[in-house]
Amino acid sequence: MRPFFLGFLIALALVALAAFGAVQTGAVPARGDEKPGALEKWAAHTSLNATIAREAPKPPYPYGPPTGADFVHAANLYVQNCAVCHGTANSTPTAIARGFSIEPPQFGKHGVADDPEGETYWKIEHGIRFTGMPAYNQSLDEKSIWQLTYFMKHLPELPANARAIWEDPSLAASATPGPVPSPGAEGGHDHGASPLPSGGPT
Repeated sequence: MRPFFLGFLIALALVALAAFGAVQTGAVPARGDEKPGALEKWAAHTSLNATIAREAPKPPYPYGPPTGADFVHAANLYVQNCAVCHGTANSTPTAIARGFSIEPPQFGKHGVADDPEGETYWKIEHGIRFTGMPAYNQSLDEKSIWQLTYFMKHLPELPANARAIWEDPSLAASATPGPVPSPGAEGGHDHGASPLPSGGPT
């Protein structure tokens, strides 16, 4: 039995040494214009799905159901923060979107209406590691992130005022979110149902 365990430990040590050597010599891909391999895709998707299943908010969701004003505010936020990567109703991918190794979905063609709101909220709030998707919990307040979430959920059926902005981003006005947590604040946003925060957007 001892020779088996000794061989196992030696094999682990060799694997660790090979991995270290690959990192040290630049054999691990680091270029942004190189598509991820099958193993990297599997590991990233598996970890992401497990993390979302564990951490995403569950119903009942706060700040709902959304009003027409919520949709308009979210449409303005979307144009300011998201359209550069994810496009609008009639746009083509921008130079920034085309430059990512992991192509950001263009929501005019590939929406997320079928995804649970909690999943979309989690992605906007926390971002996605090793992609170009940033975490917005340091720049948008919780209500604004939920407004964006409901906006994405209802893209196929937006009210007229919000749809006009989605189809023509030149119509977007300034949308100022409310206070955000201090950088590095422990715990992040409160995901439970709660009243509207004072000073938040209307």
